[in-house]
Amino acid sequence: MSTATPTATALGADALPTPASLPQAAAAARAQGEPLVVMVTLRGCAFCDIVRRHHLLPMLRRGEVHAVQVDMLDRSTALQGFDGQPTTGYALARAWRVSVAPTLLFVDERGRELAERLEGMGLADFYGPYLEQRLQQARQRLRARR
Repeated sequence: MSTATPTATALGADALPTPASLPQAAAAARAQGEPLVVMVTLRGCAFCDIVRRHHLLPMLRRGEVHAVQVDMLDRSTALQGFDGQPTTGYALARAWRVSVAPTLLFVDERGRELAERLEGMGLADFYGPYLEQRLQQARQRLRARR
C-alpha cells in the first residue's frame, strides 16, 4: 500500500479529490453544514465521467457540494476510513456493498449515510434532479442531528 498524503489529491482536471482521510473530509464538509458526497468510481467508466464532469465537478467548483472519489478497484492507495484505520477504495467498496459504478453516498462525519444512495447513471435527463433531491435529504438529516 502506498502512503497517502495528509491532504486530498486529485487525478487531474476532470477528477474529484481522492481523500487521504474520510473523517477529515467529512468534518470539513460538516463545518460548512454540508454532507460529504463520496463517489465510488471505476477507472475508464464512461458513466462515472459523465456524473463527475456534468454534475459533481461543476457543483464542487461553485462551492455547492463537498465531494471526493474512491476507486472501487484500487487496492494500493491508502486512505483513512471512518473507523480511523487505513483502508483502500477496494476495501471500502466491499464494506459498503457497492457493486455498481458510479455510486454516490451522502454521509456525515462518522460515515453514516444521510440519504438514499444514487447508484448507476440511469436516464441522463433525470440525474441532476435525483442528485439534488438526495443532497436536500442529506442536508435536512444533517441539520436534524445538530
